[in-house]
Amino acid sequence: MRIYTVDSFTDQFFKGNPAGVCLLDNPVPDPWMQSLAAEMRHSETAFVLGGEGGQPYSLRWFTPAVEVALCGHATLATAHVLYSTGSVPETLEFSTKSGLLSVTRDETGLISMDFPAKALEEVSPPKGLLEALGVEARWVGKNVWDYLVEVDSEETVRGVSPDFLALEAVDARGVIVTARASRSDADYVSRFFAPKVGVPEDPVTGSAHCALAPYWSGKLGADTLVGAQLSQRGGVVRTALRGDRVELSGRAVTVLSGELHA
Repeated sequence: MRIYTVDSFTDQFFKGNPAGVCLLDNPVPDPWMQSLAAEMRHSETAFVLGGEGGQPYSLRWFTPAVEVALCGHATLATAHVLYSTGSVPETLEFSTKSGLLSVTRDETGLISMDFPAKALEEVSPPKGLLEALGVEARWVGKNVWDYLVEVDSEETVRGVSPDFLALEAVDARGVIVTARASRSDADYVSRFFAPKVGVPEDPVTGSAHCALAPYWSGKLGADTLVGAQLSQRGGVVRTALRGDRVELSGRAVTVLSGELHA
């Protein structure tokens, strides 16, 4: 079987978010996929199967520790691999634990993914959350997956240095820290921490933008925005709110490809 490492939400090597992509020949046991994801050590490894006869591909995502219900950067990486290595339609469909996801590519190579919006409800911060982040919050919300904490500035987002052990005790997949951008090339900035699922800081998080897009679209009064994720590697996610769906767009580059012997 073929396996790849792809940097997503970037057009530069060693930037964006690296994902593993495994093109399965046949169904494999869940423990095998989890073991391979742990071996790859990327924040997510995607496993894709099928797609013959115009049928949707089966797509699943594993962190080094657990399976997750949705992953944007590994979906982008998977689509990039399929577009790069085979004769596939310009619109790809993936059957996932978050429903049917469609992906398209334009003439410039920009890949756009149709994902569910994950709106937030304002909540009181749970015990230990703000202390673990070391910030004061302007607003705290939660959806089915994550907490979102808005802070006062891009500089504050950039300077967050969490207590990961304390953050792991927060009952959520992850925590998004965000602020309005002060830079000229983005509308908002964010970072994403998910030590509970084995990812202390994710470099660029597509699924987090399923919450960021409706949140900032509501605050800024625009459906189409640009989000910059301020991890060490950095990356850019273009978002377009479409009712209860979010279009996430970005680019990707293949770093390595190989043959799997396991």
